Amino acid sequence: MAATASCWSSIETHRGESGIVYCLSRRKVEATAGLLAGHGLRALAYHAGLDAATRAERQRRFLREEAIVMVATIAFGMGIDKPDVRFVAHLDLPKSLEGYYQETGRAGRDGEPAEAWMAYGLGDAVLLRRMIEDGEASDERKRLEHGKLDALIGYCESTGCRRQSLLAYFGEAHPGACGSCDNCLSPPRTWDATEAARKALSCVYRTGQRFGAAHVIDVLRGADTAKVRQFGHAALSTYGIGRELDAAQWRGVFRQLVAAGLLATDLDSHGALRLTAAAKPLLRGERALHLRAEPPRRERRRGANASERRTGAAAIELPADAVARFARLRQWRADAARTQNVPAYVIFQDATLRAIALAAPRDVGALAGIGGVGAAKLERYGREVIATLAQA
Repeated sequence: MAATASCWSSIETHRGESGIVYCLSRRKVEATAGLLAGHGLRALAYHAGLDAATRAERQRRFLREEAIVMVATIAFGMGIDKPDVRFVAHLDLPKSLEGYYQETGRAGRDGEPAEAWMAYGLGDAVLLRRMIEDGEASDERKRLEHGKLDALIGYCESTGCRRQSLLAYFGEAHPGACGSCDNCLSPPRTWDATEAARKALSCVYRTGQRFGAAHVIDVLRGADTAKVRQFGHAALSTYGIGRELDAAQWRGVFRQLVAAGLLATDLDSHGALRLTAAAKPLLRGERALHLRAEPPRRERRRGANASERRTGAAAIELPADAVARFARLRQWRADAARTQNVPAYVIFQDATLRAIALAAPRDVGALAGIGGVGAAKLERYGREVIATLAQA
């Protein structure tokens, strides 16, 4: 549940805002929604296993109410047009960059900053490949889906600007770095992983190309496990040659070796790793390899605090005196929306409330000069807004 814990840590920075969290399985949807609700968030689960009436009611609440976190499978989202979604999180790997682009595009439709993030591991790729192979599609369609998955994994492991990578996939160019993605805000460290990669590839080969990354890492790090003893892998020349890296760092190496096409997962052997033809030049010493550096264990454990995580385009700051006004305006808007049985953003969007909170107009005339406050809304809500500001 490491990804779920990370989910809570990141979503905490968006407390009081609406968002969507995507998971692959119904069980994970329910577990994650329960975890977030246990931390005081208004989290709802949504998946195809719920009856139609429950799904319709939860979708209605998400559209009309504020600060709802919808935890869902990809069954949720089509036709959703809620402008004030502040984040979209993926706790599992989507099936393609097209799907990821479409799903993350549900955030920030009001033009205000929004955040998208994803947690994934090598196991996600193995699971999705198995789902592709077990599907009823034609061989040609399966090859296409495998290619899309490869492109997505490559995107996840890229060290350059995410926006440039994403647009390039769709045949578009972005002039310069975006300055807002994780790679732009905190450029990843890279390291010469040539020797580590050779150790990893050699260990996969020495263990018979029959095991997944977890067991190969145990052999590399010299672990004394029942599986190591069962197969006699402590006698291998690669046993214990990788103690200089911790398990998480080795997982990063294997994940990137798969993304680079040097290793493949054998779906007929439950995700066992096997060498590809592209691995031979590296093993022969004919090429070098640089990989993204996994943060040291102490740095991973410490993590970043909320203010450090919420930087760049996702940060929406208000002066201290405007924060109380903004909160009071949002409460007034929520009450008005319930009374009128309409979505809150129909009354005023967050951007307009934020502008009102900053300007703090003292009369309807001053309110009229704020963007987003048209004549009809001024007539209908102007006095209530001024009264709410006076109370704040």
